[in-house]
Amino acid sequence: MVRAVVVEVPETWVCERRSCGADRWDEMWEAELHMVPPPPDGHQRLVFRLGLRLGPLAEDAHLVASHETGVFLADRDLTNYRIPDLVFTRPDHRFDAGVSGGAELAVEIHSPGDETYAKLGFYGAAGVAELLVVDTDTRAIELYVNRGGQMVAVQAADDGSFRLQSLGVTVRRTHTGELHLRWADGEATI
Repeated sequence: MVRAVVVEVPETWVCERRSCGADRWDEMWEAELHMVPPPPDGHQRLVFRLGLRLGPLAEDAHLVASHETGVFLADRDLTNYRIPDLVFTRPDHRFDAGVSGGAELAVEIHSPGDETYAKLGFYGAAGVAELLVVDTDTRAIELYVNRGGQMVAVQAADDGSFRLQSLGVTVRRTHTGELHLRWADGEATI
């Protein structure tokens, strides 16, 4: 993988990326454009499967589920946002460009070389209540909760599980490397 820093990006690059859809994963970090490549196949498949399972549970909790949706600070500054893989929000926190005023849950699928952990401070400041991080290769999971604007790691239960309060779901990695989800009236392994 090649990392590149371009001090000034010509507007033509931005327009070209937008016209061909290459800007789909781009993020703005305090007016700094982060041109993110498409995620690997395993990453995309995991996001899709998680979304299929968690989406109906979000609806039951009166939350809106979406993927690749911009998360903004409360001021809705369009030059400063991050795009988690999945986001679950109250309807009143959504606007045309994405989510503002906090999300109940964001999900980041961590792939090698990505900026998942560099986003923690932003997610805390943006009011994300819970952040689930899943490693795309190992399926290792981490949960962070917002404590006073800081994302703080949660200790797993004795069985290695984490409780997503926002959706009423317990998630753990199985010994075979799959994710096991359990909620009040069901369960699934992905």
